[in-house]
Amino acid sequence: MQRVCFLLKVRADRLDEYRERHAAVWPEMLQALSATGWHNYSLFLREDGLLVGYVETEDFAAARAGMEATGINARWQAEMAPFFESLDGARPDEAMQPLTEVFHLA
Repeated sequence: MQRVCFLLKVRADRLDEYRERHAAVWPEMLQALSATGWHNYSLFLREDGLLVGYVETEDFAAARAGMEATGINARWQAEMAPFFESLDGARPDEAMQPLTEVFHLA
């Protein structure tokens, strides 16, 4: 199982709305994530907008590709894109660049 961590930056003026959206993620989106191999998926948000994501998956590239193939993901990413800084034209899910793990205590 791969453990993947990534960082994104939520716009300071959209933090409350971002939290609200994630308190009520669409059931179809949750189902698609599970079906495409996203497990133990968490998002952590700091008050300055730093977003830390963590997911466990058998194959992160395959899990991303699986979501890419769903219509619900395209809708979700289009709605979420305005919440983020520095995407440089990428969707939020495309901007998820895994961090290198340097330590793990099991």
